[in-house]
Amino acid sequence: MNEIIQVLPVIFALLATGVVAGLLAGLLGVGGGIVIVPVLFYLFQLFDVSPISAMLIATATSLATIVPTSVSSIKAHHQNGNVDWHLLKWLAPFIVIGVVTGSLLATRVGGPWLTALFGVIATLSALNMLLRAKAAPMAQALPSKAGQSVIGGTIGCLSAMVGIGGGTLTVPTLSAFNYPTHKAVGTAAAVGLLIALPGVLTMLLVGATPSDAPFGNYGLVNWLGFLFIVPLTVYFSPIGASLGKKLDSVLLKKIFAVVLAFTGIRMLLQTL
Repeated sequence: MNEIIQVLPVIFALLATGVVAGLLAGLLGVGGGIVIVPVLFYLFQLFDVSPISAMLIATATSLATIVPTSVSSIKAHHQNGNVDWHLLKWLAPFIVIGVVTGSLLATRVGGPWLTALFGVIATLSALNMLLRAKAAPMAQALPSKAGQSVIGGTIGCLSAMVGIGGGTLTVPTLSAFNYPTHKAVGTAAAVGLLIALPGVLTMLLVGATPSDAPFGNYGLVNWLGFLFIVPLTVYFSPIGASLGKKLDSVLLKKIFAVVLAFTGIRMLLQTL
């Protein structure tokens, strides 16, 4: 009975994480990982998990949650013809190589480096939302095949290291090359699966369960978090999308960008 009482606060917090991640994903079009990772990072620390372990577990758990959510997202975007399978066919092997490399690095370099990297990516993503929302693309077309392979490998490596899916890095990168936004979003959903599945499998095979891991952990993944976050994220994402049609999504996106920048900077400072 005492163990159940101790776990209840964790369960309620995980449920809230799923609700918030789902609403923001639908409302603002942001990937769940950019929300889930920092929330889990701070949540686990409330339950006596060290910052080093908390970041590793948050990263792996986030990747696990992206697998089922990206599958449903891919189906929806494919039906609307917004997934560029031709581009993905070329990028896929380089993304997977980058993901495996990033996942192995994540289990080796440790929590502080991953926390700092997430802080940098979160801060830059926030600045991109605030300053480049209506900016002109940097180029008029995608680079050569060699350039695309470098982009795919880099996105895969960095995303796997910090537990984010395809949207955070793929959409702004493709948009910078004058790629249609709806195609970028749909293709990014497929990139998310290419990142999450090999990423979480690599971390499960290589990573060991930290000694201070919270209840429900196996390897680096908190399966309790997975079970409670995924259904609510899937359920509340369409609700967020409906709310986005009624509310000022531009203003909300700016507010989220400010909160994301604050979170990123705070995570950076925590590593100092």
